Amino acid sequence: MHQELIDSEFTILEHISGVSGKTLPLRQRDLAQIAGTSLGMTNAILKRLAQKGWIVIKRLNSRNIQYAVTLEGLNELVRRSYRYIKRTIKNVVFYKDRIDQVIASAKAGDTAIVLLVGQSDLDFIVEHSCNRYGVRLHRAAGFSPRLQVKPDEKQLTVYAETIMMNQVSEEQNALFLSKIILESAG
Repeated sequence: MHQELIDSEFTILEHISGVSGKTLPLRQRDLAQIAGTSLGMTNAILKRLAQKGWIVIKRLNSRNIQYAVTLEGLNELVRRSYRYIKRTIKNVVFYKDRIDQVIASAKAGDTAIVLLVGQSDLDFIVEHSCNRYGVRLHRAAGFSPRLQVKPDEKQLTVYAETIMMNQVSEEQNALFLSKIILESAG
């Protein structure tokens, strides 16, 4: 099954269950908007969820339908959430190990400063590694690839995952977090 369809299915199941915090009765149109799918696709997803036994559909009157998640549906939400958390933790460990390797190697090569360029979801890992290896961390919001450093200080530039290699001039002492993320996917 296509990943977007699986994500839409999970989003709809999650919202029907009330896990999302929305407790008002949801119409198909609401669910379609929340899941980012067409009304027809939402209808098909709801039918599939009912066929799998994950929801029950109850007609309240000629215009209103009520959806409720079954115990099997809640179990599926838990299974998918667990797999997501497990995958996320595995990725964070991978990112930590790779970033640690690069910063440890930079420290061994007398790098004194790490410049983190751009906003990053992985900045806490970069900061942790810098602290661990005694390297100073500086942050730059935009494309400012060099700090004013003492002539005898080496700098490692770490580009946020939103900055691709082709967006900046090639640097010898640079790490692109986007490259690490692609490695973890491979």
